[in-house]
Amino acid sequence: MSQEVGVKKNSISRIFIYLFLIVSALLSMFPFYWMFVMATRPSSAFNSLPPTITPGNMLVENFKKVLDQINFFGAMWNTVILCVTVTLVVLLISSLAGFAFAKFKFPGKNFFFLAILLTLVIPPQLGLIPQYYLISKAGLLDTLQGVMILSFLNPLGIFLMRQYVSNSVPDELIEAAKLDGCSNFRIYRSIVLPIILPAFATLGIIVFTAVWGEFLWQFTVLRDPDMYTIQVALASLSTGYKVDFGMILSGVFWATVPLIIIFLFFNRLFISSITEGAVK
Repeated sequence: MSQEVGVKKNSISRIFIYLFLIVSALLSMFPFYWMFVMATRPSSAFNSLPPTITPGNMLVENFKKVLDQINFFGAMWNTVILCVTVTLVVLLISSLAGFAFAKFKFPGKNFFFLAILLTLVIPPQLGLIPQYYLISKAGLLDTLQGVMILSFLNPLGIFLMRQYVSNSVPDELIEAAKLDGCSNFRIYRSIVLPIILPAFATLGIIVFTAVWGEFLWQFTVLRDPDMYTIQVALASLSTGYKVDFGMILSGVFWATVPLIIIFLFFNRLFISSITEGAVK
């Protein structure tokens, strides 16, 4: 009898958990759905009462307005180049640094690691003026190189990689590889890298989406419309006395689609990096 009561309680609690997850998922997806709805409606629907929650038929028309105002595909291409380059370089530097901090002993190791972590608490706005001065002196204004070069060193990425390597790569495996005559880079390439691929996916998604959505630094460095990223290009749509919300949200919607595709493509690795705690 007690077992049946326990089974019923577990079933009821499981139902409530699933209902909570379903409601949370719907609430999380609603802003994206509302953005899509506004992208298919005229600008007047933005302030309508009651709010409009059903899609209209102006998605193509609104997007044509975007194409008339900005070089949308050129800005998207610049953003893809920027995000892919920064993501690949951050993954390489962060994994190498994380491997070194996790498995090697060298003078000042703890000091340097603490100094890297302390940079996480510094607001990026505080470094805007000196960073702009350095980029201007280097002649990198109005270039994608000027936007990306300061993003290559990622303190969060180094911390995540260091923690993942520490927990997933046993010291005995490193020592065995050294006894076999492997160099440090070969150990990284042949042993560490295959193990930390799920962490690569997680960090890659974080960096890619962060660079894609960053605006302040890109807006500061880029002035040539031909070099605009998608965020700066979309910001130029709202200049003037009258704002066409349907047009703007149409551009935002199509600019968000690549991020959704990237997340869905790496979703399995992203989840495995969170749940995985053992060595493959």
